[in-house]
Amino acid sequence: MRGLLASSIGVTCAAALALPLAPPAFAAAAAASPAVAAPVPAAPLGEAAAARARVAAPDSPRTPPSVPSVPGVRTVPDAPAVPAVPDASAVPDVAGSTRSLPLVPLVRNRAVGGATAEQGLPRRTVAGFSLLGVVWDDPHAELRGRVQVRTRAAGTDTWSDWRELEPDGADHGADPDSPEAASGRVRGGTAPLWVGPSDGVEVRVRPEAADRSAPGTRSQAVQPGLPEGLRLDLVNPGTAPSVPAAGRHLPVTGTAHGRLAALSPLRSAGTLDVPDEASTVVTPAVLSAQSAAASAANADLAPIGATDIPALDRSRTVSELLSLRGAELTEAQRAKPYIGPRPRIVTRRGWGADEKLRERKFVYTKKVKAAFVHHTVTGNTYKCSQAPSLIRGMYRYHVKSMGWRDIGYNFLVDKCGNIYEGRAGGVSKPVMGAHTLGFNTNSTGIAVIGTFGSSKPPAAAVKAVAKLTAWKLGLYGANPKGRTYLTSGGGNLYRKGKKVRLHVISGHRDGFATECPGRQLYGKLGSARSTAARLQGR
Repeated sequence: MRGLLASSIGVTCAAALALPLAPPAFAAAAAASPAVAAPVPAAPLGEAAAARARVAAPDSPRTPPSVPSVPGVRTVPDAPAVPAVPDASAVPDVAGSTRSLPLVPLVRNRAVGGATAEQGLPRRTVAGFSLLGVVWDDPHAELRGRVQVRTRAAGTDTWSDWRELEPDGADHGADPDSPEAASGRVRGGTAPLWVGPSDGVEVRVRPEAADRSAPGTRSQAVQPGLPEGLRLDLVNPGTAPSVPAAGRHLPVTGTAHGRLAALSPLRSAGTLDVPDEASTVVTPAVLSAQSAAASAANADLAPIGATDIPALDRSRTVSELLSLRGAELTEAQRAKPYIGPRPRIVTRRGWGADEKLRERKFVYTKKVKAAFVHHTVTGNTYKCSQAPSLIRGMYRYHVKSMGWRDIGYNFLVDKCGNIYEGRAGGVSKPVMGAHTLGFNTNSTGIAVIGTFGSSKPPAAAVKAVAKLTAWKLGLYGANPKGRTYLTSGGGNLYRKGKKVRLHVISGHRDGFATECPGRQLYGKLGSARSTAARLQGR
């Protein structure tokens, strides 16, 4: 598949030339929508507070474990594809940190033989953070109880009310027996919670009271208890590095100029015209090898170093589809392709991903037959300008705290309708995610940032889900209003190997017994399906 070559041979050439390569559709792109506002910096880390917290292991490039291959899953190394940049050492790493605080006994319960009935942390001052979660050692252990936190806004004496953390570690993650799940690094954990810049925290974890088995069965007391190794992880997402603009006209010379000039009338006379509203572009010379590889995975859609992939109208999207996947389409699909206009997508570069955190390889499945919609359960108090920071926090939490290879979702959508690239590997490609345990193969995961059990999702977010699925599913010939069969990888609803008929656009709860994506967002999926189908021209 031509698209999969972007992170290998073609990328090496592009990086070596040190100039942006793009397909005809990019050159003919209409003006992009307004860029996402700059992220709000996280609270600075205080030295005294930092001394009271245990710093997680130093960040370093993730090396995947040696595990057997899985049928239908393709692993593509990223680092060898892009040569190291000579001056990469001069580029500062993205700031950020994860600090772990072991929970301690708060109350002793003599009724259970002195076992700890409640764990937590008394109110304390800590180093600055913006996102938190509680994790434990065994990813298969279930936390039966309530996890509550309250935090103090940075630089103030104002404490929040108690807030609940969702103990949903079993809901998400890599499929059972997959290389990612078998890495030995995966841990159990709650959903992360965004609290904004903070420097104080208090935690309590209360186990459920002893109960009895269901009526009609042999009565057996269930002892209260909590998983081993409970700890609070405080995440400072840091600030995204500044992205220097290369100017409205990027120099294009030599043979490469001849190739580009033949693609579009917008490219001429040794320059590449970039619309004023288009993505800010940097040359590969300012990217680390990992950042260049992640960016190059989208080289068919935008220049290397782009902070966003601009929107296209439908006719240009169809042209792009025929260019990228024409050889894989049937004659009928080529004659009348059903695909929605490509929406604007903020790249990992755009939201400030620290590429050295993730594993270096990209992992692909065969195709995309379905999209699972999620909510992040991180709360709804964030501003859209904070979304990049929030995503950096989730990314760090998924990798450093939960032990995943990368952020779990393939895409994220904020309350203003901005769409963000999630797991690395290319937004047009069938990247294997860790979003719907048991159904990560041949699917994509879209997370709407927020909590939508009782709160209604913003109309802009629902519309963005429809636009994204109309395009992404259209690349693989899927009908948003249709149904498809996926094979379960194992979960709490369907046994491993069972073929399950699902909506092409499904909620997380359709593949796993969970509340996700929340009652209110789940109720909007019918509307998203209809809108996506209409955008595809059905």
